[in-house]
Amino acid sequence: MKQSRRHFMERCATIMGASSMTGMIGRMSSAAAQDQPLVNWAGNYRYSTQGVTSLSSVAEVQDFVRKHDRFKVLGTRHCFNGIADSADHFLSLREMKEIALDRAARKVTIESGLSYGQLSPYLDRQGFALHNLASLPHISVAGACATATHGSGPKNGNLSTSVSGLEVVTANGDLLTFARDRDPDAFQAAVVHLGAIGVVTRVTLDLQPTFTMRQDVYLDLPMAQVREHFDEIVSAGYSVSLFTDWQKSRINEVWVKRRIEKDGAPLTASKDFYGARPATTNVHPIVELSAENCTEQMGVPGPWYERLPHFRMGFTPSSGKELQSEYFVSRGNAVEAITAVERLRDHVSPHLMISELRTIDADELWMSPCYKRPSLAIHFTWKQDWEAVQKVLPMIERELAPFDVRPHWGKLFTIRSAQLQQRYEKCAEFKRLVARCDPQGKFRNAFLTANLYG
Repeated sequence: MKQSRRHFMERCATIMGASSMTGMIGRMSSAAAQDQPLVNWAGNYRYSTQGVTSLSSVAEVQDFVRKHDRFKVLGTRHCFNGIADSADHFLSLREMKEIALDRAARKVTIESGLSYGQLSPYLDRQGFALHNLASLPHISVAGACATATHGSGPKNGNLSTSVSGLEVVTANGDLLTFARDRDPDAFQAAVVHLGAIGVVTRVTLDLQPTFTMRQDVYLDLPMAQVREHFDEIVSAGYSVSLFTDWQKSRINEVWVKRRIEKDGAPLTASKDFYGARPATTNVHPIVELSAENCTEQMGVPGPWYERLPHFRMGFTPSSGKELQSEYFVSRGNAVEAITAVERLRDHVSPHLMISELRTIDADELWMSPCYKRPSLAIHFTWKQDWEAVQKVLPMIERELAPFDVRPHWGKLFTIRSAQLQQRYEKCAEFKRLVARCDPQGKFRNAFLTANLYG
């Protein structure tokens, strides 16, 4: 994956400016915080220091790493827990946005400051696309891959699965590269790295030819149909999301995103989708909120990067002020897991904005929640009331424990460290890689200490 600087001639224009409980959750923000503390995008997490250094070159990063004993890289701040927190100092790479496109190999190498919302239009103009996107285009590519963030689709792996190479500055300031085709074991260990192995300065991604999509939404899908026809429902499009408040034995909304193939027959929305009815206007997953910030629906064709996310780049994603949790189980246990959560509806719903159900394909990345198993992800967007939510999460985790549930690394959970490590069969080997890259724990923080070493 080594790239000389002459390869970095194509630049992307910026589209927008845009377990111990204590160890895991860190310092939650409060009204008493003074001097405009540094917080995450939702405002629920207050970081432990306000010291941030912004750099714009790999050489500067290497020098910074050699001179600092302990720090963390701070990205777009879309995590809900302390995985990226530091009590000492932050390094920002937001100014590093160079791109090298390899048309023949269908690959792109980018610096770590780019978000998907900045990269995707550039790729589309060049005739290329990524295989999938998360619900928010605002997140950074490097940060999303580090935590195995995902989109949806039973045949689509999480966003990390498009990575074919990484360039990392390790604790001694040296450059280390990982490549899928050179050392598969080390590569599979390093991609979902949780910020533990060093500073990722460049990422190489696999591409495919650009494509067009449409998005159709259906309302009030009976939960009985989900239990009876789960596989058919989640396979109805390239990417399918089911939104529910767990009330009235129904899925509130089904978002079906389908590719429009060139020279293919025109697609039409079914008037009946397993008992659900087509929406007659654009909707937001949280029905009380305006659909203005959502991507276009109603079957209107558009480029892949304007349909795969749920939210548009130029608007506040989701509700903004919220908490989030997400749990992964084997797709083979999907119906049982959905039923288990539904039994908790009277505990869950009073604190919930909306839940989303998505499928993700299996992968070989050691610390990915989808490692070696096609998965169902059960997502919760909570009201911003941590005192209440932290009482509900253990209930959900107990119900899902029989399915060896794994949490999203960047969201809120209370699963104990011993259980968490047991559910990742390569955890011990991953920590050996961490020890080689960072023998003194320069990149370790309270979150990693609590969850990987507790």
